[in-house]
Amino acid sequence: MTAPSFCITVHGTPGPQGSKTRNAAGALYESSAKVKPWREAVKSAALDALAYDDSWMPLNEPVRLDVVFTLQRPRHHYGTGRNAGVLKPSAPEHPTGKPDTDKLLRSTQDALKDAGVLRDDSVVTAVFAAKTYTLAGSDALSHPGAVIRVWRLNKPKETES
Repeated sequence: MTAPSFCITVHGTPGPQGSKTRNAAGALYESSAKVKPWREAVKSAALDALAYDDSWMPLNEPVRLDVVFTLQRPRHHYGTGRNAGVLKPSAPEHPTGKPDTDKLLRSTQDALKDAGVLRDDSVVTAVFAAKTYTLAGSDALSHPGAVIRVWRLNKPKETES
């Protein structure tokens, strides 16, 4: 596979988008308070990367989106007292609880659209998404965040000589 057309590392706690709750007045709002800061973090990182490319146009063709979300391990995965920094043998290797991967993708794709990386999230035709814990594998960060890569799926057009 060729190099990605766009690649960024985002720092911050990934926030899921999708679940809505009604308040007493009947207005809808996001259930997760992490959505807005996460979308802003993705948008900011994307805009910083695009600032160096004056010719960038939002992708309006089929793309593959690869995202590895790094989540903080819960405190109960670690021992207590003198073992406070030691991972328990019973701690799971992979995050299987909330947030849902599809809801994390939803907020991330919307932020990429808002930043001008994608014309619309509908151009994403292939997706690879993973959740991992900090320092627990390939593309895992040392703190919460995500590694995002976007590949164009159309073959480049040949230039005429």
